[in-house]
Amino acid sequence: MAAINLSAVLPIRYPEFSTKNHNYTKSMISFPSPAKKNSFTVSVAVNPPSEASPEKPEIELEFIGPKPQGDGTYPVDKASAISGEKLLKKIMADNKIELYAAYGKVMNCGGGGSCGTCIVEIIDGSDLLNERTNTELKYLKKKPESWRLACQTIVGNKENSGKVVVQRLPQWKK
Repeated sequence: MAAINLSAVLPIRYPEFSTKNHNYTKSMISFPSPAKKNSFTVSVAVNPPSEASPEKPEIELEFIGPKPQGDGTYPVDKASAISGEKLLKKIMADNKIELYAAYGKVMNCGGGGSCGTCIVEIIDGSDLLNERTNTELKYLKKKPESWRLACQTIVGNKENSGKVVVQRLPQWKK
């Protein structure tokens, strides 16, 4: 293995070039060859440090259980999600938070909004959710305004952050 004396490194040029998604700096550096009287050149492409991407807004969620515990308090599950990226149903599934009652586990439409087994009640933070979809307007027309279908509800809008409190299976309360 040959040793290279770095004090003899002479930068020749630093042209910039781009690809579709990145800017690079290309450096041509000449090194004297210890074994021969001529030198060789090494080309190096360097990806400059990327600018720090801004933090995506996040929505904090609390899911209140459908039935009180022995002491009369309701169990609360917590989760968080990037604003505007997921349906409430998907967030609950990802965090292993129960969405369906016994009947809904077996007989649900898989997210099409036609069965109503994924009804939740938004206790707080409804302004952080999308507007009711046409499917929800049709299916929930005689239900309280705070009731939503988890399979139709997008959490956030990519610009907002905050907290949403969700009552699971609100029909058990009524």
